[in-house]
Amino acid sequence: MLYTFLYSSSSGASFLNVLRYPSFRIVMAAFTALVLTLFLYPPFIRRLQVFKYGQEVRKDGPEAHLKKQGTPTMGGILILGSVFVSTVLWADVTNVAVWLLLLVTMGYGAVGFYDDYKKIKFRDPAGLAGRWKLFWQFTIGAFALGIWAWGKGTIPFDTHLSLPFVPLKIAFPTIPPLVYLPLALTLLVVGTSNAVNLTDGLDGLAIGPVIVASFVFLVLGYAAGTTIKGMDLATYLHIVPVKGSVELCIFCSAVCGAGIGFLWYNAYPALVFMGDVGALALGGALGMLAIFTKNELLSALLHGVFLAETLSVMIQSTYFKYTKKKFGEGRRVFKMAPVHHHFEKDGWPEPRVVIRFWIVSVMLALIALASLKLR
Repeated sequence: MLYTFLYSSSSGASFLNVLRYPSFRIVMAAFTALVLTLFLYPPFIRRLQVFKYGQEVRKDGPEAHLKKQGTPTMGGILILGSVFVSTVLWADVTNVAVWLLLLVTMGYGAVGFYDDYKKIKFRDPAGLAGRWKLFWQFTIGAFALGIWAWGKGTIPFDTHLSLPFVPLKIAFPTIPPLVYLPLALTLLVVGTSNAVNLTDGLDGLAIGPVIVASFVFLVLGYAAGTTIKGMDLATYLHIVPVKGSVELCIFCSAVCGAGIGFLWYNAYPALVFMGDVGALALGGALGMLAIFTKNELLSALLHGVFLAETLSVMIQSTYFKYTKKKFGEGRRVFKMAPVHHHFEKDGWPEPRVVIRFWIVSVMLALIALASLKLR
């Protein structure tokens, strides 16, 4: 909004011409979100303490987690608020994809908010029933993707898939829309949303990979939508060109800035947790970014930490049910799922688990970025 207003007035003021450069707005969006979170979290945490919005800890979890009981939660509210303000200020608000991205982010945030509220009000770690959570996730995601598919969005609707590390001319298969949309909604938007939520079990664990993934999508989106001296950067790199994707980079940088600001207070020992309001929203946003930047398959690599956490839960649950039916008692593959709790049960200190998961996330991000040239 600020960008749109100032840009329309920049013809008479040369110093405003800097707004023509997406790189400047990307930096400013990150800076704005970072400043907002760094300075607003202390009073925000105090308000959460006053209202007694504290975390309910699972009684069957690691014993070390019992001390986390009562730690302020729902800190994701400020992350989302900072991302929204920064994006609207610095992005081109005439880009429909920006609003669709914000719609999913804020919509999933609302679902997470109600989930957190139920946990706090009724002292129930289960929160909102899973079927209702999924219902609203699918409804919001389907609405956003429907507008993208059948509306007139800034980013053209495209069901081609780009295969990572394979030359574009032979790696651009077309998927029928009625097949592509349900898969994208289920696996990327809803799937990533819940995967990030599962990962958010240790101090700083989820937000680290979220920041890393957002930065990678920033680079990928910039490469897909930037023209340098009359030539599309996407053409040079042999990746899928995506018109208007540069504006999504503003959102990505805002997530990075807000995430770093949040991490300042979420690092071990955490002063605040993001809650489902933050985890569901940020996961849904990452899924939408994968779709809009045409990196659906690459996101499986980039989101490797989230994927591993989800698979550990699925494997644990399936094996437990199978062995209970066959042997009369349930058996486990992991000491506890998601897998980060397995390492805790194995004697790893919480900071060690978090830092090593961050390292894995960075390594996967570097491999994902290498796909820009290795084709």
